[in-house]
Amino acid sequence: MGAASGSLIAFWLLTYDNADPAASSSPPRHMESPLPATPAPKDPSPPPAGRTNRPQPGVPDPPLPEIPGTGVLRQGDSGHGVYELQVRLLQIPGIYDGGPIDGRYDAEVRAAVTLFQHRFGIRGDEGGVYGDNTRYALMLRTR
Repeated sequence: MGAASGSLIAFWLLTYDNADPAASSSPPRHMESPLPATPAPKDPSPPPAGRTNRPQPGVPDPPLPEIPGTGVLRQGDSGHGVYELQVRLLQIPGIYDGGPIDGRYDAEVRAAVTLFQHRFGIRGDEGGVYGDNTRYALMLRTR
């Protein structure tokens, strides 16, 4: 929600929410002076003359920063991303039944990922490796 939207909500709450409908039948009071306009944020460094900030055709987007729980996971990895993977694998019957949720990508997790990939026809990721295609397919089937 932007600053302007927040200001409008605050204005509404101050103006209309404080009016006691049982005490008066007069219209709600309004503020005498308008709220100041919030200036748009300024770009600290404008592009050089003749260039824009828009992406150029054929130039790949810069890589996104790593977000915990994303990226390729494989046997030997550990941490929050593996924990999330284990929680999701448990939601698919017959894939990781009774497997531990300990944040360690061990042989049991690798076998569960491989089984999931085979059962749902996931291609594009190495067998037993939790890559982008496997992540997408698992996220579609779990919460």
